[in-house]
Amino acid sequence: MDRIDAMHAFVAVADLKGFAPAARKLGLSASGVTRQIAALEEHVGARLLQRTTRSVALTDVGARYLERARRILADLEEAETSAQAERMAPAGRLVLSAPAAFGRHHVSPVMSAYLLRYPAVTGELRLSDRVVNLVEEGIDLAVRIGHLPDSSLVARHVGDTCRMIVASPDYLETHGEPRVPTDIAAHQTIHFGSFDPATEWPFVEDGRNTRVGCAPRYITDSADTALFHAEQGGGLARVLAYQAAEALAAGKLKPVLRAFEPPPLPIHLVYPTSRLLSAKVRAFIELVMEGADWNFSRR
Repeated sequence: MDRIDAMHAFVAVADLKGFAPAARKLGLSASGVTRQIAALEEHVGARLLQRTTRSVALTDVGARYLERARRILADLEEAETSAQAERMAPAGRLVLSAPAAFGRHHVSPVMSAYLLRYPAVTGELRLSDRVVNLVEEGIDLAVRIGHLPDSSLVARHVGDTCRMIVASPDYLETHGEPRVPTDIAAHQTIHFGSFDPATEWPFVEDGRNTRVGCAPRYITDSADTALFHAEQGGGLARVLAYQAAEALAAGKLKPVLRAFEPPPLPIHLVYPTSRLLSAKVRAFIELVMEGADWNFSRR
C-alpha cells in the first residue's frame, strides 16, 4: 500500500461522501478506492469510515485522522512545489568545495558574482586541499584539479593547468637558465609538495616521460611559501601554473623548461548526479562556463 495514495483516496471519499465520486475524481475504479481505504484502516488499526448502502460517514477516529491527513498532504504539496520552483530558479543553499589557493583566487570571484546575480541563494565556499566526500559532507559541487579516478560523480571539464618550473629573473641572471631537465642538478631548488628529501621532477623529453632527481634546499606544503622564496631569488620552484600566474604577469618570476612540461592537468567541476540537477547547481556551472577563464596551461 502506498500510504500517500491511500490518504488521497480517504480525503476524497470524506469530501465527496462516497466511493464512486471519489473514484471518478481520482481516475480509479470504485473497487480500487475501496481496497485503498481498507488497507489504510488495517494499517492504522481502526475503522475510519462507516459505510451503509446509501451513505459514507466519518468515525470519530476518522474525523481526527482526516484533519491530520489534510495537513500532511498540504505539507507534501508545498514541499513538492518548493522543490520544483528551485529547479526552475536558483534558490536555497549552495555548498561549494575548492582547493585553497585556487578557491581564493579563482572560485571566490565567481561565487561573489553568482550570489549577486541570484539573491535567493545562500552560498558557502569551503577551501581545503584534501579530497572531500561530497555526499557525506553535504557538498553540492566541488572543483577538482587533476585526473579523476572512476567514481559515481559527474564531471564537467572547465579548464586546465600544468606544473611548471619558475625562478626570479635575478636568480636566472646570476645562475643561468636551465636548458634541459638535467641542468636542474646544478641549481638550488624549492619543492612544493610532500616532505620527501629524495625528490624527482617529471618531464617529457623526446616524447618520453622522464624523471630528474634533485635535492631541494627548501621543501614546503604551501604554494605561496614556495613562490615567495622563488621571488626572493631562492632558486627553481615547481608549482601549478595558476599558482604562479600573478607573479608571472608582474614579472617577478619567469618560466623555464616549458618545452619539457608534462601534459596539462584538467580542471573539473564535479557533483553527485546529473539527474534532476537543481537550478542552483546548474546556474553556477553555467556561470563558470560563461565567464571564467580557467585555462592556465596556454598562458
